Amino acid sequence: MGAAARSGNQRGWLRKTGAVLATAVLLSSIGAAAATAAPKLRTPAGGYTELSVPSSMGPIKVQVQWAARGGSAAVYLLDGLRAPDDHSQWTSDTDALRQFAGDNVTLVFPVGGRSSFYTDWYRPSSTNHQPTTYKWETFLTEELPAYLARYGVSRTNDAIVGASMGGNAALILAAHHRDQFKFAGSFSGFVHPTFPLWNEAMRAAMVDEGNFNVDDMWGPVDDPAWSRNDATDQAELLRGLPIYLSTGNGRPGPLDLPYGFGNTVNAMVLEAMTLTSAQIFRDRIAELGIAARIDILDGTHTWPYWQQALAAARPMMLDVLGAY
Repeated sequence: MGAAARSGNQRGWLRKTGAVLATAVLLSSIGAAAATAAPKLRTPAGGYTELSVPSSMGPIKVQVQWAARGGSAAVYLLDGLRAPDDHSQWTSDTDALRQFAGDNVTLVFPVGGRSSFYTDWYRPSSTNHQPTTYKWETFLTEELPAYLARYGVSRTNDAIVGASMGGNAALILAAHHRDQFKFAGSFSGFVHPTFPLWNEAMRAAMVDEGNFNVDDMWGPVDDPAWSRNDATDQAELLRGLPIYLSTGNGRPGPLDLPYGFGNTVNAMVLEAMTLTSAQIFRDRIAELGIAARIDILDGTHTWPYWQQALAAARPMMLDVLGAY
């Protein structure tokens, strides 16, 4: 496909989704060396251990469910924009611990990082007196793997998945660190942040969640950091990597009912945005001849659907990692 055709396609997507993006800005939120020894710690089925891991950002809490039979493979699970500072929502809002309780793979749940997009920022956020600079890419690909290697967790045989904010981050981290991650999954991820006006939607959401300044993260929208952290722009780096991308179509279903009408409407709008970005990503990798599993299902931007997506990705991850 030529550059003119791609430009025409982007204008088409922009016309189709302009109203959705404008609404989303108004809503201004987003729902939500390898060691071979067996891990020295064990947790009961369905439980986890809490670690305090040193980093350039200070100690970072990490919740871990160790591999059932001492295996070295690991799955990193990233939260959404509103990541709590005391636990991973994967452990509280999904059955991830139960899903993998009998599997020979360690689950790694980094805690915190709200509005961080799990990336290395240029500087601390200037709008909320942030004391330190976010350096999440460094933490997830250098500091944390080195620490977990003490417990027999591999630094070269990992998978990474993320929901919402964490979805694009999972693909980007895998793209730039192929030596570490052998699988990547995005669940309702915003996988094309350089799409026109997307940066303004992100700006509004980050102000809403902690008064963070997007300019301190990647600079102005023409800064190369935006493209480097855009999974669609970096699709070529994903060639040959097993990928699972899941998104809803924005239509509410039974899983949305407990969340109430207002939250459901918000989740519908947000999922319409992730649907658009997923379709653009799908078209881009098809153009490049890159394979991926992409599921577009009924659903909105809520944790019950991400729990389902994790269950769908689980057998793929266990197979890729050899975690039997």
